[in-house]
Amino acid sequence: MTEDYLHYIWKFQKFDHVNLETTEGEPVLIKKTGTHNDDAGPDFSEANVIIDGTEWFGSVEIHIRSSDWKKHNHQTDRAYNNVVLHVVYEDDGEVLNENGETIPTVELKLLIDHDAYFQYERFLQNGTGRPCQGQIQTVPKLTIINELDEMLVNRLLRKSHDIQELLVETGNNWEEVFHQLLFKYLGMKVNASPMFSLSKKVSYSLLQKNANDLKIAEALLFGQAGMLKKEGKEDYYRELRSEYLFLKQKYNLSSMTGAEWKFSRMRPPNFPTLRIAQLAAIYSSYQNLFQVIRDKTPLRHLQMIFGVQPSEYWQHHYSFKSLGDAKKHKGNLGKVALQNIIINVIVPFAFFYGRAIGDKTYEDYALLLLSSIPGENNKITRKFEDLEIGVLSAKDSQALIQLHDELCINKRCLNCKIGVYLVQS
Repeated sequence: MTEDYLHYIWKFQKFDHVNLETTEGEPVLIKKTGTHNDDAGPDFSEANVIIDGTEWFGSVEIHIRSSDWKKHNHQTDRAYNNVVLHVVYEDDGEVLNENGETIPTVELKLLIDHDAYFQYERFLQNGTGRPCQGQIQTVPKLTIINELDEMLVNRLLRKSHDIQELLVETGNNWEEVFHQLLFKYLGMKVNASPMFSLSKKVSYSLLQKNANDLKIAEALLFGQAGMLKKEGKEDYYRELRSEYLFLKQKYNLSSMTGAEWKFSRMRPPNFPTLRIAQLAAIYSSYQNLFQVIRDKTPLRHLQMIFGVQPSEYWQHHYSFKSLGDAKKHKGNLGKVALQNIIINVIVPFAFFYGRAIGDKTYEDYALLLLSSIPGENNKITRKFEDLEIGVLSAKDSQALIQLHDELCINKRCLNCKIGVYLVQS
């Protein structure tokens, strides 16, 4: 028996609850099972039950055995003081809350359909991929769409939580947090961490003060990235280094070591040097970037703002060590990198900002952006080709990525509308 399955049978009342009693023989009437909680705290909140004629409103906690209550230290956790019913597969002892009060217990061992549980276990063991693979064609399209809609919101809420944590760290400085996440996601997966570190070495306010002159902005960013430590031969490099040494003394700066950056097995357009040059150009052209959120900037304007070309040098080079390319390249952000910024920075910020100020139009704007961008084609989205609904936009691909990460990896099928439909079929 698993707790996931117990959650499922409680949520959908898949047990014999006629003449239900506690382990002490008190009659129990379930008026509301409660809201399923995936976070810390009791498993179901806002439940409503009548026990021995007394109506209770509170939480329900579910375990395989009663003794799991103590194993999880709930008896010393005040978050569990509002638990009004303990639901277990097997009762093996009394449980108390922090106040020393006995929690009524219901045992399900003799009340559930064990054949249905064995059928569920066989479902989980279906193939090497997702348990629903090969059966999903029988699931109504509306069920799939509803699940993906929920997963998309969950993904935006998860990213909102990351933004909230950074806001706390920065003293509620929206511009600074936007600045940090822009750097992070421009680094892509390989250089996300050093890019994030660079955003803290060059704060939003410091970069804004020095962004009017593109070369000064470049000197500040490359210098703080630890890329101007050695003397060089090129005029451009020497000018940047000279400017940075002045800025370093002026602002009492300390740079990164330079060893943090990764270049190996990367396509030159993704080199961190080019990314930093692109950042300098973006900030030099548009210094108040958070305004794109406040203004609900249309997609085509976002593409112009973040697709600005870097300085002439970076239209011929990918790094300081590379020779000037015989063929000039644009040097600006490519299509995939631009979409990455919109999906991972603009959209979550707009969604969270709207919720923070109580303006739903920002949430609508975020969803509109996702619907306007082509769906991502990666190893996760390709796993869901059998859904046969098509990954038409980033709205679809982001929902599938969340479904994969939140539920599919750990086979949490009973928390998924698709899985529940198949288990109940």
